[in-house]
Amino acid sequence: MEPDCHQNSKSLQNEVSALLLNDKKMKKTSLLLMTALSMATLVGAQNLSESKVPTNVKSAFHQHFPKAKGVKWENEKGNYEANFELSTTKQSALFKPSGEMLESEISISKAALPKPALAFVSKNYPKQKIKEAAQITHATGEITYEAEVNGKDLIFDANGNFLKEVND
Repeated sequence: MEPDCHQNSKSLQNEVSALLLNDKKMKKTSLLLMTALSMATLVGAQNLSESKVPTNVKSAFHQHFPKAKGVKWENEKGNYEANFELSTTKQSALFKPSGEMLESEISISKAALPKPALAFVSKNYPKQKIKEAAQITHATGEITYEAEVNGKDLIFDANGNFLKEVND
């Protein structure tokens, strides 16, 4: 009888060792994943003091929006985004380092989204609400709309036709 008991004890020790080894691997993997997510967040958009924004970008911004209030700058994938208020409306504008404006965005009410966009959200995200909505004017003059739903930006063309989903 003792050999079976000894054998079971050895087997149990091996199982416990394997679990502990897996636990250490899991902790290491979790730590690496958390570090990677933190880095990705930092790279995505970083707040900047105005002194870190190139002069030509600030000049171009002031030419386009001379009455802007409460300007806050972010580094957005190598470009410069200004978040501000103009006539009590939240807006933003994205500039290349050269000072060329890529797009401007103005907050709108959810009801101001084109009807097909509202229908798309209702059909495809039935239990979700639109958190924010915006009208985007691109440098080319093209107009698109953005609806933030469930942490994702849904992008629509000027007529409200769905174009793409972008993770926030």
